[in-house]
Amino acid sequence: MSLRDCQSALLVLLLARGTSLCAQTGFPFSAEESLHYSVRWPSGLSLGDATFTAHRMKEGWNFSATLDVAVPGFTIADKIRSHATGDDYCSTEFERDLSHGSRHTIDKLEFDQSDRTAKRTTVLPEGGGKTDLQTASCAHDALSYIYLTRREMGQGRMPSSQQVYFGSGYSVTPQYTGEETIKSAGTGGKPAVTDKVVVTVKGPQADLSFEIYFARDAQRTPLSIRVPSSLGTISLELVR
Repeated sequence: MSLRDCQSALLVLLLARGTSLCAQTGFPFSAEESLHYSVRWPSGLSLGDATFTAHRMKEGWNFSATLDVAVPGFTIADKIRSHATGDDYCSTEFERDLSHGSRHTIDKLEFDQSDRTAKRTTVLPEGGGKTDLQTASCAHDALSYIYLTRREMGQGRMPSSQQVYFGSGYSVTPQYTGEETIKSAGTGGKPAVTDKVVVTVKGPQADLSFEIYFARDAQRTPLSIRVPSSLGTISLELVR
């Protein structure tokens, strides 16, 4: 797996207008949620694992994700955190601590939604400095966009195409392509009818499309995420 594949897979992990979607009632996910995924080679062998958590606070949401992957001669150990408003998941802060082999990156985005700006501060590598970004109204980072997507799908919609922030800005376009039955560890290996969404991501570190298979539960749980790489399709399978 190349470094570009690893970076693209990580961005995919953090992203997650079909009027025919099956709408659900109730809030799309709980105030305390933790989802665990197995990251797998095309052969099915495990590469590592990933975890997503959501925590509701009085003033909004804390979202986080971790990714631990190891291949011969190369390891990934990433931690990402997001703070967002309670209603529309507009980002207030986004932090990345990324370890890819010998390369270590730490940076932070602070959003001023009223001014439609964000300030990016790079801690590592040293001397990264600060960058001012122009954003749209209610800008979303990669984590908050995932949960926005789940909320919208719970109401039978898809979020609009928009600029999503993962350090830099990425153009993200989701497309609902219909129902598909898959087998998933998250359903005990039994066939499950899912809503398939193809997401196109374009930006400084990615130019690819990947597939997400959402369960038709009230939480719109992502059961499987399938990412193309130079070595074949890498999948993230829910194990709860």
